[in-house]
Amino acid sequence: MQVIETTIPGVLLIEPKVFGDARGFFFESWNARAFHAQTGVEALFVQDNHSRSAQGVLRGLHYQWQNPQGKLVRVVQGAVFDVAVDLRRASKTFGHWFGAELSEANQRQMWVPPGCAHGFLVRSEFAEFLYKTTDYYAPDDERCIAWDDPTIGIDWGLNGAAPLLSVKDQQGVSLAEAECYP
Repeated sequence: MQVIETTIPGVLLIEPKVFGDARGFFFESWNARAFHAQTGVEALFVQDNHSRSAQGVLRGLHYQWQNPQGKLVRVVQGAVFDVAVDLRRASKTFGHWFGAELSEANQRQMWVPPGCAHGFLVRSEFAEFLYKTTDYYAPDDERCIAWDDPTIGIDWGLNGAAPLLSVKDQQGVSLAEAECYP
């Protein structure tokens, strides 16, 4: 696998080594030993999640306050624009975002470390999105930052179109109002 550092410390793009031929392809989507050796991150995953979303659905920007989760995310069908936002006040990139396309075609994964919010926009007709987490989902602990907070300024590539949002995501708070990490 190839690990690509991004503009936010700790947020990593991972390109697995894919072996393919006329029959199809094979790759290791998770190998704890290789992940640690190449990233320095020791991730103990406790939960796997799978979502399917229609084109134009935007999920996020989510994080857990008292039980922060690291997430290893990937797309198995379709394509999304995946985003991480740094919520660590001590970080030089606090409030900055990084985004990349994850798709079934490029097989990329993104490591979103604890201390970052996460979200994605579905660009294809639909997308099946998988993510491994380092802590259990705690609904009372979940927080949401507004996807369109001008302070963060994420360019979702919507070109004026309105995304499809859950009620929870419609009620996201600004970065200035959000509980952030030290």
